[in-house]
Amino acid sequence: MHPNSTPAPRNERLLRQVHELETLLRRGWFIEFYDPHGTRHAMPTYPYHWAPTGLLTIRQLRAKGLRPGGQQVVAQILWRRGKRVAYLYREDLALPKRQATPAQLTAIARALRARRICPTCGTEKTYYIPRSKGECNDCAARWA
Repeated sequence: MHPNSTPAPRNERLLRQVHELETLLRRGWFIEFYDPHGTRHAMPTYPYHWAPTGLLTIRQLRAKGLRPGGQQVVAQILWRRGKRVAYLYREDLALPKRQATPAQLTAIARALRARRICPTCGTEKTYYIPRSKGECNDCAARWA
């Protein structure tokens, strides 16, 4: 790339990629996971890194502070010979993530504190009590 040239926006790059894929398909090449119309797979399917703009995975929605909000899966991304799947949702139909109420946050804090209290000696530790031992490391070492 020339140092003075600016990179193409994602939409232009994606359009170029789709055009390249369509050209390869017309020439008879088989691209396993490129099925934008859903004829081979149950829904529109794209290869890894080829999803169109406006479609996001759950992790991408979460990173933007959104959630699917009950909408159906619109498309999917397949990779690793079809062993890995990521479902895609429309960004424009996504809703903001819900915030926990103060009562819920208090309940979570209590539950996490209870995990740090040893049932044998009753002291609160700076770490969670290992479930495999059932007591703090000090008590477990005392009886071992």
